[in-house]
This record gives sequence, structure tokens and C-alpha cells, in this order.
Amino acid sequence: MYQDDDQGMDDANRAQKRTDRLFNEMMPTLRWLTVRQQKMWRPPTDVFETDESVIVKVEIAGMSEKDFAISLSNRNLSIAGTRSDPVCKLSYQQLEIPYGHFRTEVFLSHSIDRDEIRATYENGFLTVVLPKVKPYRVQIKESTAQEEEM
Repeated sequence: MYQDDDQGMDDANRAQKRTDRLFNEMMPTLRWLTVRQQKMWRPPTDVFETDESVIVKVEIAGMSEKDFAISLSNRNLSIAGTRSDPVCKLSYQQLEIPYGHFRTEVFLSHSIDRDEIRATYENGFLTVVLPKVKPYRVQIKESTAQEEEM
């Protein structure tokens, strides 16, 4: 009887190992399907400011300048594009780099000088510099007696 219990445990261990092996073999495929089913992803984005500007920095390697669509509507900055997989494989061993459509949006708490916005792409980082609108100072003129009568 003791020997039968050992045999049962051996069978259970073998079955568990087979199940684990099958699961591990299928995991890259399942992960690939999950990532591919996502319609859009958001790249890591930092936002910081200086006295003069708001700076948005997006980590997005493998792109070129023409691959980005950057727009500003009211105080909402939108950065979008598509990162293509340069080597489309049928089977991945590991897939952690997202591909496909992406979008990141940043609400800006300051008014921006639209004519002075600059964007650069270097070493896998897109940097957008958005200069703040400088406050307009209204000059007060001394009134003359003639202006007061009007």
C-alpha cells in the first residue's frame, strides 16, 4: 500500500510537470495575442516645467520624426503614432516591447505660445517644448483733462 501511494505521487508530479511545460510553451503565444488585441498603448511620458516652458518627454524608441502626430487643442497636447515591428515573427519567445498605435495626452495648466512650440526626437526620446505665454502687462496712461470730459 505504501508503494501505491508513492506511485500516485509520481504520477501527479509528472502530470504537474507536463502541465507546467505546456503552459510555459504557450505563454509567449498568449502574451503576443493579448498585446496584439490591445488597440492602443501609452508610452512612458514625463511632464515638467521651467519658468518659461512646459516640457513633455516621451520614451519611444524605434521611430523617426515623420512617424509622430503632435497636436495642441485648447490646453490638451496629444502625441500619437504607430510603431511598426520591423521583424514580424510568427512566434515570439518573449514580447515586452509594444508595437502598433500609441497615444499619450497631457493637460497643460498654462496657456502656451503656439508659434514657439518645438519638438525634437533624439536617442529614442521625443521632447516637446511648449513655451508659456508671457503675461501681457497693460500700460496705464495718465489721463488728461480733455480725456476725462469724454
